[in-house]
Amino acid sequence: MTFKEDFLQLVWKFQYFTKTNLRTTNGDELKIIQVGFHNHSEGPDFRDAVVVIDRVTLHGHVEVHRLASEWKQHSHGGDPAYNSVVLHVVWENDQEVLRNDGTTMPTLELKGLIFLDIWRNYEQMLDYKADLPCAHGLQEAPEIVRFSALEKALVERLHEKSSLILGLLKETTDDWEETAYRWLFTCFGFKTNSQAMGELAASVPYKILLKHRDQLPVLEAILLGQSGLLPTESEEPYVQYLIREYDFYRKKYQWASSLRRIHWTFMGVRPSNFPTIRIAQLAAVLSNAPNLLQSVMQESRDFAAFKKLFKIKPGDYWQHHYSFGKPSQRRVSNGISSTILELLVINYVIPLWFAYGRYFEEPDWQDRCFDLLQEVSAENNHILRKFQSCGWSAQNSFDTQGMIGLYKNYCQPKKCLQCKIAQTLIKSESK
Repeated sequence: MTFKEDFLQLVWKFQYFTKTNLRTTNGDELKIIQVGFHNHSEGPDFRDAVVVIDRVTLHGHVEVHRLASEWKQHSHGGDPAYNSVVLHVVWENDQEVLRNDGTTMPTLELKGLIFLDIWRNYEQMLDYKADLPCAHGLQEAPEIVRFSALEKALVERLHEKSSLILGLLKETTDDWEETAYRWLFTCFGFKTNSQAMGELAASVPYKILLKHRDQLPVLEAILLGQSGLLPTESEEPYVQYLIREYDFYRKKYQWASSLRRIHWTFMGVRPSNFPTIRIAQLAAVLSNAPNLLQSVMQESRDFAAFKKLFKIKPGDYWQHHYSFGKPSQRRVSNGISSTILELLVINYVIPLWFAYGRYFEEPDWQDRCFDLLQEVSAENNHILRKFQSCGWSAQNSFDTQGMIGLYKNYCQPKKCLQCKIAQTLIKSESK
């Protein structure tokens, strides 16, 4: 039987083993009063446990290993965080473990004690070689359990994304306007150009662009110039104008752009997602929104309001160009597609709301995030198709974001036993 350490952690957490005449490896009588709180960060696996060994009540931590010798392999003996361990729980006691004072560490060996139905369920319900280890048992998990796991994964995903925003907030010395502006650019870069877009926004302060918000060509000149995508010369009159305008403002504000064309990805990107088009669209958005933060935080309370904010029309040049000097044979789209708008709600608005709520300790923003996600259509990508093939279909973006969180944080790293779905599938009936 092969298993990982997290299986033993689950066995200890839910006490899936016989406790009749329980003794340590030294033969001392053992009673478990409190298993402790599962610790998913650094330090002992379970904190604040209570056990009685040889009629002495001990308060402290519990560490779990497959083999007792892993205590030494993991250098726990020299780590002060493990000084308060009162019980070492192992599958096999292959080596005596000593405390720093030379006394034997109380050890519980689980070999031969674990309920048989736990072994059976673990073997039958989880296939760690599969993309979704619980795929063939997924339908057996009650709907309420799946929803609970989905919601937990969604909240964790929102914490991850909002932490990036709070990091930006720290960089901008708590300037929410500047942070919302930089996050917008990062999101507009999507996966391929997000880093370059973020660097572009950081090179041009939002306050400067606000001064020229009623001059769309000037916004285009500044942003395209700072991006390094604006050519140094051109035969096209409008491009010549952009070059002159950028040169003026570059000297006025003493900008030194570190971006070049090599920082941007065009290869393999659809023309409608070229960085030149996206920057032109961003210029139009900034020209359309007199106050970006207020528009996103207060006025975009539902998807319809958000679409109105981003219902923009880029400059005339970009009606017929995807990039400089290459007119398109057909008319370029006038604005941002519905699909892209939905992605912006998911990746821009929702994390910004969540970060705002965390920063000001206003939990109502979290409820707003959940409500808006349920208004947005379900996404479609390779991760979501994995769940769909198992009979679990997403109804909206609340579901899809939760599924992506489940896959990336639990399925992919094989942390199945920290997921409520897998815990339910292998739940013992012997207790």
